[in-house]
Amino acid sequence: MTEQRKDILDMLAAGKITAEEAEQLIAALERDQAPAVAGHDVRQKGKVKYLRVVVDATDNGEPSRVNVRVPLQLLRAGVRLAALVPPQALVKANASLSDSGVPIDLTQLKPEQLEALVEHLDEVTVEVDSPDATVRVFCE
Repeated sequence: MTEQRKDILDMLAAGKITAEEAEQLIAALERDQAPAVAGHDVRQKGKVKYLRVVVDATDNGEPSRVNVRVPLQLLRAGVRLAALVPPQALVKANASLSDSGVPIDLTQLKPEQLEALVEHLDEVTVEVDSPDATVRVFCE
């Protein structure tokens, strides 16, 4: 707890300010501190909720932007649902994915493996710059 936050809570406890005033002061304090924290790109473990893909590109001289935000809960649910798919269907899906250039074995996806991946995703930021596009993949 910061010294400033403690001072606000002490004033509230002493009856010098109301709960609403304390809330406003704490909110203002957090707004002032947010840019300093954001500048260091510090995230708390376990707070990652989304996989984000942002693409800024130029197509035939026209700027375009793709901004995708995928909830990690959706990925977790997908892995759990894959366990319910009959093995014969997974073999066919694997073959189709492989034919499309995506060599993933869906029979090997396990929820605990996804959790390990998600745990480390918050440490990953991928940035690709080219003359026509900028691609960023990160977690938030």
